[in-house]
Amino acid sequence: MSKASKVLAAVALLILAVIVPACSKQTSKVVPAPPLPPGESGSFATVSMEQQRADVSESTPTTDRKIIRNGYITLEVNDIATALDEVARIAQALGGYVVSSSKQGEENTERGTISIRVPAERFDEAFVRLRQLAVKVPFESTESRDVTEEYTDLKAQLRNLEATESQYLELLKKAQTVEDTLKVYNALSNVRGEIERVKGRIQYLERTSDMALIQVNLQKTRPISGTGWSALQTLKSAARGLVIAGKVLADLVIWLIVFSPIWGAILAIVLWLRRRKVTGKAVKT
Repeated sequence: MSKASKVLAAVALLILAVIVPACSKQTSKVVPAPPLPPGESGSFATVSMEQQRADVSESTPTTDRKIIRNGYITLEVNDIATALDEVARIAQALGGYVVSSSKQGEENTERGTISIRVPAERFDEAFVRLRQLAVKVPFESTESRDVTEEYTDLKAQLRNLEATESQYLELLKKAQTVEDTLKVYNALSNVRGEIERVKGRIQYLERTSDMALIQVNLQKTRPISGTGWSALQTLKSAARGLVIAGKVLADLVIWLIVFSPIWGAILAIVLWLRRRKVTGKAVKT
């Protein structure tokens, strides 16, 4: 290799030695973009969400599942009001509470409805106690819904949204212009709105999975013969019959009074003819 070639090679190596470190230093100053706001698409947000879901799934015990349990039962009882109080006492004794209750109708058509929540682990015990209140249980049904997957997904979304919120807060501190501040603040408001929505759904799933719902329908016990005798009902029927008979007699009297000129004239003619006939017979004798 000639002397000139050696000099050119040395100069080229010197230039590369200066440029490469400078480029590396400049690249290291690039700030990674924050996660995109919810509702937008982007590879960073997608990868982060998948990682968050994996972390939550690994940290959630397999036995800690979220199961929503609902029950429905119809009880035939002798007294609706008493049964409503007994159901409420059962709910309280099991560590639950009454959601709503109502009573409609009267006498034999009376019925009631009461909804209670009890701890999920005492769901079966509640049904046992409710059956003991009834003369008969015409209907009973239970259902369960596993929401563990939805719950895990929501927890992952929450962690991702909170991480996004933190990054937007950092960007808000570094904003230099009013325009940049407004853009970051708007995105931050959207993220916080999503955080509240996800938190609300998580709390609902936790509450409904921890406390099972039971709806109790109450109805009066039907007589064995189907047409039971009641002295009070007989007395009421007799009273209604007396009132009806009185109305009929009153109507008859009113009709007689209204038509009295007609039947009075006819009666007068009949009496006059009869008297004339009797008088004629007396003259002949």
